[in-house]
Amino acid sequence: MQKDPASAAARAGSGKRGETGVQYYFAPLEGVTGAVFRRVHSACFPGIDKYFMPFVSPGRERVFSKRDMRELSPAFHEGIPAVPQLLTRQAEDFLWAAELLADLGYREVNLNLGCPSGTVTAKGKGSGLLRDREELERFLEEIFRRAPLAVSIKTRVGFQSPEEFEGLLDVFQRVPYSELIIHPRVRADFYRGGARMEAFARAVERGAAPLCYNGDLTTAEEVEALSRRFPTVDRVMIGRGLVGDPALVVKARGGAPAGREELRRFHDALYDGYTEAFGSRYNAMLRMKELWFYLIDLFDGGDGCLKALKKARDTGEYEGQVEAIFQSLPLRRDSAARWREQSIL
Repeated sequence: MQKDPASAAARAGSGKRGETGVQYYFAPLEGVTGAVFRRVHSACFPGIDKYFMPFVSPGRERVFSKRDMRELSPAFHEGIPAVPQLLTRQAEDFLWAAELLADLGYREVNLNLGCPSGTVTAKGKGSGLLRDREELERFLEEIFRRAPLAVSIKTRVGFQSPEEFEGLLDVFQRVPYSELIIHPRVRADFYRGGARMEAFARAVERGAAPLCYNGDLTTAEEVEALSRRFPTVDRVMIGRGLVGDPALVVKARGGAPAGREELRRFHDALYDGYTEAFGSRYNAMLRMKELWFYLIDLFDGGDGCLKALKKARDTGEYEGQVEAIFQSLPLRRDSAARWREQSIL
């Protein structure tokens, strides 16, 4: 099946571009960027063109769990440009889920070919599907032949080696994806080391389009540098960088960094949202601890507070540490992003 760029773009769902000429996407982080997070972030820091949901995995039972259905419910996403993501290696399972998503009103679904988890790849899913190019091609041919809505692809550049990417691009460019989102690491990298920018550059050279870059962006300056290096790439996906600096896209669009009060409102709205969703302040606290692993890097000298947050046994201890962070720690303009090994610059 040959790719028709014009029809693919027409089916992609969101054709609008941001004021800077770039579309900004929020990458999915399992356990962090769920429905509550997306709703609160969109209200506090507008400007995201698409929020990609953490993956759901349709199985042979052809049923989603109640939890999955809550996440997918259009009621949670009114006014929020959310895109579901599917993780599977079976075309029939993908197509069953795509039909359900189309019935729910979604216009796009994203195929996950990037997850590096051992439990996922051992089943040939996520980046595990990149190991067998012939199986991947059969799978893509079938889903693109019958999909009832636009399908975008999020991929790595190989399983063991970036040398695999040339052949993978051959496969991708034979199907009418709505956009190709590339995280330029191989599965063997997991999230270690620098992004393999030479592989992404090869996709640009080959005219893979529409094309989106994903990986290791944490400052507006890095986003600008990426645009200068690849001026034809008008879509950028950011995950951990946006969790660690919720105003990153605001800054990339020319806006101001988040102030202390703005960040506190975001924190409190998220904490309250989790409390309502989980029916428990304690469970909300546990979810907030996952956020602070990234968010603490917006504050100088936060190591001690982060350790105390992790050790907090009740909501009173947690809230006391949060108060100390917002009251006493200097706020940075950009995240220190200590989780990242290497900048793309």
